[in-house]
Amino acid sequence: MKIRNAFTLGLVGTLGVGLGILILFAISNLATVLTYVGIAVFLALGLDPLVSWLERKRFPRSLAILIVIVGVAGIITGLVFAVLPIIVDQLTQLFGQIPPLLAQLQSSSWASDLTTRLGGYVDVQAVVDAVTKYLQDPGNITTIAGGALAIGVGIANGVFGVVIVFILTLFFTANLSAMKRTVYLLVPASSRERFADLGEQVTDAVGRYVIGQVTLAACNGVLSFIYLSIIQAPYAAVLAFIAGILSLIPLVGTISGSVIIVLICLIPGVGSPATALAAGIYYLVYMQVEAYLLSPNIMRRAVSVPGAVVVIAALAGGSLLGVLGALVAIPIAASIMLIVKQVVIPAQNER
Repeated sequence: MKIRNAFTLGLVGTLGVGLGILILFAISNLATVLTYVGIAVFLALGLDPLVSWLERKRFPRSLAILIVIVGVAGIITGLVFAVLPIIVDQLTQLFGQIPPLLAQLQSSSWASDLTTRLGGYVDVQAVVDAVTKYLQDPGNITTIAGGALAIGVGIANGVFGVVIVFILTLFFTANLSAMKRTVYLLVPASSRERFADLGEQVTDAVGRYVIGQVTLAACNGVLSFIYLSIIQAPYAAVLAFIAGILSLIPLVGTISGSVIIVLICLIPGVGSPATALAAGIYYLVYMQVEAYLLSPNIMRRAVSVPGAVVVIAALAGGSLLGVLGALVAIPIAASIMLIVKQVVIPAQNER
């Protein structure tokens, strides 16, 4: 349709721009909901290989889905009831040591000694006194309490989000095959078979990646708890939980968790230099084992992405969507590479 009238052209253009802004505004307002849906789809793709494996063992799909869901729910429930009380108890102990630790830091001569070692460029005692004075100010206590309240609200919202994601994951896992078939029907019949084959490869790669990353995180968490308990590190359950959760983040998760754990072990009155040294040596060895033994064997069937692409994808995903973006960036990059390899390059070779 050709528009010859300038007024009509301007009106149509304005309406188009307004509609675009309205769509962007709606997407920004629905960002949380879209995030929940994205996480649920991601987790459903991770559970689908387990369902497919049970189907190959001649289980009906409905029974296979039920077994996988009940199994995952049972594992999560067991971990919550077995580990959560220990973590809460140890966190309570850790927070209870903060006031005496501040008093000890203020009364001891370590700050003066450290100031001397730094050549007097940094007055460590003044820094400690300023922090203590800030914490003792009633107005600042109110501010901190308000921040704690905000954190509590955030935790409540997080729990609500976990429940929503769990429900959506159950729905997507049960209906994943039907959803994929519906998407395939939207493709022209001449290209439908090829598109379906490529779609199955992409979803399988993403599912195997999810399983592999969760397995690596579980290995790190369990081994950390065993080793930290052996060396009698403080709050072994909390530190192992930190190690396992951060290991879900590609590339930087394991090393970030290791640094945090070593620093906690260095806190006076909480750990000791010997414990921190033992933990540091362990994580240096573990990172080598994970990089050269665990990760290649666990992830060898998941995704095949060059190291440079992994780094770029993780950085880009983290910048756009934070931790969630870093988690999904690598399988998305693998999917794009698969499409380029099987679609774009063959099309270029035919020209």
